[in-house]
Amino acid sequence: MSTAAPASNQLRMRELNVSNHLLDDRAALDAAWERDGYLFFRDVLDQGAVARLRGVYMSELDRLGVVNKDDPQALYNGKSLDNFPFRMEPLVERDSWRPVVSEPRISEFFQRLLDDQPFWIPTVEYRATPPTQERNPSRMDYLHQDGFYNVGIPFRICWIPLSVIDDAVGGLALAEGLHTGPYLHDVSKPPLFPIPNDAVPDGAWCRATYRPGDVLLMHINTPHSGLANYSDRFRLSMDIRLMGASGHTPIIGTLTALSSSSVSVIGDDGRTGKFTVDADTYCRGIDGKKVPLEEIPQRMKAGDRVIVAFVGERSTLIRPPH
Repeated sequence: MSTAAPASNQLRMRELNVSNHLLDDRAALDAAWERDGYLFFRDVLDQGAVARLRGVYMSELDRLGVVNKDDPQALYNGKSLDNFPFRMEPLVERDSWRPVVSEPRISEFFQRLLDDQPFWIPTVEYRATPPTQERNPSRMDYLHQDGFYNVGIPFRICWIPLSVIDDAVGGLALAEGLHTGPYLHDVSKPPLFPIPNDAVPDGAWCRATYRPGDVLLMHINTPHSGLANYSDRFRLSMDIRLMGASGHTPIIGTLTALSSSSVSVIGDDGRTGKFTVDADTYCRGIDGKKVPLEEIPQRMKAGDRVIVAFVGERSTLIRPPH
């Protein structure tokens, strides 16, 4: 176990509400979602599937020389992190998320939750966050609302811990109930439009000690952030986006044409479309930064993988899957 001191002396956070008892009560689930902006479930995902994904992480961390792949704690051995991949790109290339969501018990859970077939949006983040010696008073890695950067896709954020993530390791913190108001991002500060540090009241923050098998789903407009890792272990998690397949899903597929006025795409599911592009279309890279309208044609090319969200004949979002 970690010997690092917990960070609770910096910002006291309330415990997340646990939603297991609401799972088969559609009205109660919807009420909790509308009230809190999240649903948190304990021990509902297949432990074997989660362990296998954790093994993929550990093998990659072992290859990078920063852990022993057989260590159940994922203790950091102190080796240099100068070339450590921020986004675990080797896992991106392997589509490591697909076997997890394809597991029958996991797929069945999400069908039960959504009362619909799950539609997975492959904007996946594989997090293997190393310990840090820095002690930022806010402890927030990057406070944001996904909806601001993903206009037109009403997905749910699905965050899955792959190991025990206690107070020292950090995990994810969210601002309960702040999903119903306006965006908190400062639109006067492009290209990332950060949320000011004081925009979220201290009393809104919630987290939990997360364990394998747990899953946290958040509203697209719920403010949230990863918390700096003050332990001696790597923090292992994956987040992905989903929505009901019967909803207004984006087209995920191959870009066929792109200009500063239109985008054309062929979807993996057979849908095709040509949509107008304007100054309000959020064209973004993997860093979340908004691309200026005149630069859009230089950022992607025909043949690239793309996600296009749209309303009518207008594109609201153009982005790469990762």
